[in-house]
Amino acid sequence: MKIVIVGAGEVGFHIATHLARENKDVVIIDKNPDTLRRVSDNIDVQTVSGSGSSPVILEQAGIKDAEILLAVTNKDETNLVACLIADTLSPGTKKLARIRDADYDMYHNSFCSSSPHIDTIINPEIEVVKTIDRLMSVPGAVDVGEFADGRVKFIGIKMDENTNLEGVTLAELPGKMGGHRPLIGAILRNEKLIIPMGKDQLLAGDIVYFISQEEHVIKTLGFFNKHAEPISRVLIVGGGRIGTRLAKHLEKKSIQTKIIEKNPERCTILAEQLNKPVVLCGDGSDQVLLKEENIQDIDLIVTLTNDEETNILSSLLATRMGAKKSITKISKFSYFPLMMAIGIEQVIDPRLSAINSILQHIRRGKVLSAISIRGEEGEVLEAMALETSDIVGKPLKNISFPKGVLVTAVLRENEVIIPSGETIVIPNDRIIIFALRAAIPKIEKILAVKLEYF
Repeated sequence: MKIVIVGAGEVGFHIATHLARENKDVVIIDKNPDTLRRVSDNIDVQTVSGSGSSPVILEQAGIKDAEILLAVTNKDETNLVACLIADTLSPGTKKLARIRDADYDMYHNSFCSSSPHIDTIINPEIEVVKTIDRLMSVPGAVDVGEFADGRVKFIGIKMDENTNLEGVTLAELPGKMGGHRPLIGAILRNEKLIIPMGKDQLLAGDIVYFISQEEHVIKTLGFFNKHAEPISRVLIVGGGRIGTRLAKHLEKKSIQTKIIEKNPERCTILAEQLNKPVVLCGDGSDQVLLKEENIQDIDLIVTLTNDEETNILSSLLATRMGAKKSITKISKFSYFPLMMAIGIEQVIDPRLSAINSILQHIRRGKVLSAISIRGEEGEVLEAMALETSDIVGKPLKNISFPKGVLVTAVLRENEVIIPSGETIVIPNDRIIIFALRAAIPKIEKILAVKLEYF
């Protein structure tokens, strides 16, 4: 599979890194020589210097032989033009574009149905707001994903000390949970992702990832001592594009919202755009301001400035002063291991949201969705089994899945099956698979050869 990436910024760099590890043929285009040097020094991919919106540069990068074009620069206009030129030079190439400006929201369908015929438009800011909404709806969760239109949840929670399940093996779970049996798909322990077996224990400090039907989520969380706490008051720090989108979303849900922004001009714009949310001009890390706004009465603080140090400080300060929960935006994968250690559990990353959206569309096989686990340590894939597949008609225990892979759920029409070794997959089943990063190329090969009919 040949993939041309326009833009070697954070999203382009990390997607290229992801794909290079899987031995994909990747060409990355960028005008900035320093950015390209970073790529060349760290990733085994081809680089082309120039504008991704230039037909000459696109041809030089081999667009006519590419299966996929990813236009992920920081400029929406460049991404749109790159897709337009690619549509002219190579109409058969699948095009994915990152488009963030809200002015383009109502035109997404037009961009797909007519020129430049973009196959998938990715707006990480919309995805981040959805992620925040999911985290708000699942008490105690540090990670939340959805499959099968929300009927099945993928949830990560931190194991606290002295819970009833501390020290319990996976094999013992049904007995401890009154016969209830959520499927634990992965455990993050000391920053190492584990695909667990029945003998593995749940230990304090673990991040436990499990699959559950939507109607069983609250019950399952109760066994982990995570209980629902209604959210009625939210404080947003940062009035940029994500903060504005979130404030508008919360306004529709009738949640009392305040938004702090230190740029006076931006505050004026926010006051014009928002109806019910209260706009405060100031610094979200100002203790005096937080005290004046009765931070102890806030159910959730969401820090969304473009400075992650400010976000981290504001979240820590607000929770120390009495805010019940915090959600913190960061943009550096290297910060992930530090967050739990300093007391920040719920973290969002727009770049990771973009990567998840992109992975879904570049995986071989009938992959319906893909979610990265803890940065890039692993993935959860939702794939469809077709009647041409070798996976159909035999027990799962008889299928040679690579090490580091676990089938965690089988979705059959309106039924959700937590599988055992005896479970038999039939055509059109949806299969949810946890896989470690090292196993992705092998599982992708299985999905391509066995699950997809060409």
